[in-house]
Amino acid sequence: MTATAATQHYQTVLELNTRGQSLYRFTNLVQGAVKTSGITTGLCTVFIRHTSASLIIQENADPDVLVDLEAFLSKLVPEGPFYAHSTEGPDDMPAHIRSVLTHTSENIPIMNGRLALGTWQGIYLWEHRSRGNRREVVVHISGN
Repeated sequence: MTATAATQHYQTVLELNTRGQSLYRFTNLVQGAVKTSGITTGLCTVFIRHTSASLIIQENADPDVLVDLEAFLSKLVPEGPFYAHSTEGPDDMPAHIRSVLTHTSENIPIMNGRLALGTWQGIYLWEHRSRGNRREVVVHISGN
């Protein structure tokens, strides 16, 4: 084992505007943060600061994959008048359930100053509410 320099850390907050229920790819913004950090080997964590939206790493080539994912989750967790929590609208409780079933954070290795994603992988914010929102995603990068 060889000695390495002290671990460096970099953080930024990305603000993403959504237009309602859908998947929004923002891989390029995270890669931009990695480049800005100057870290070439390490780990990138992305974390969404909301309970009615989520993050996933998924297919970035065939849009039908995203369509099928959205259709499946809508059938699995339907909107309707059968939830006790309804103060914020009929889409709010299903949005909370959908975010529990997906992720609020993702970790991606950094190799040679780039996200080590596979050829067909992209990072997506999954908006679960019907109306658009301003979402915040914290990006934390650590390494050398």
